[in-house]
Amino acid sequence: MTDHDKVAARREIADALLTALDRRHELLDAIVEAEDRPAAVAAISQLLGASQRAGEAVIGMSFEQLTRESRRKIKAELDDLNSQLTFTLNERPASSGDTLQLRLFSSHVDRDIFAARTADVGAAGDGSGAPAGDLDNEIGSAQGRVSAEEAAWFVVLEGDDKVGMIFGELSGGEVNVRVWIHPEKRGRGYGTAALRKSRSEMASYFPAVPMVVRAPGAGA
Repeated sequence: MTDHDKVAARREIADALLTALDRRHELLDAIVEAEDRPAAVAAISQLLGASQRAGEAVIGMSFEQLTRESRRKIKAELDDLNSQLTFTLNERPASSGDTLQLRLFSSHVDRDIFAARTADVGAAGDGSGAPAGDLDNEIGSAQGRVSAEEAAWFVVLEGDDKVGMIFGELSGGEVNVRVWIHPEKRGRGYGTAALRKSRSEMASYFPAVPMVVRAPGAGA
């Protein structure tokens, strides 16, 4: 996550906390009516128009944070965070990662997104930096590495829309992770969210192997 995205995420949480305090009566009703914690978080997020992460922060508030002094501190923090930002999460909505999904690359249905990536980058998919070869040969080689547990490729999805790819390649005792986001989708936070989600996926395919990011989170 970039520094700006960290500030934006913290700003959203501070804003949600302050709004929650202003709407505390509605908030309490929503929590009391919820079946369990996940349902309460979802209700809070919907009530405040905030992300799940902000909902988690709100439900984790202590009674101490309900005081006037605490509200003043949160407001001061929010003002400071606002002064640091040139954008908000509304301008980079994907950076929260709430709606982004990763799916294993399929040679049958994902040739199109890999073709778009190759046309954009012009390099082989294995991370070697070599010029791109024949598309089908590249995909076949990747399938071989995946079968040998030396690679893991993922498609980044926003609903049914393919917005990018994540590449994990085992090399020298490390997993080299590369993030590619389609040029038309850049600047919205997809790379940040995809990289964050890829950590757990890579850990499941390459347990106890260090992960090294070899490309910026927002794409080339």
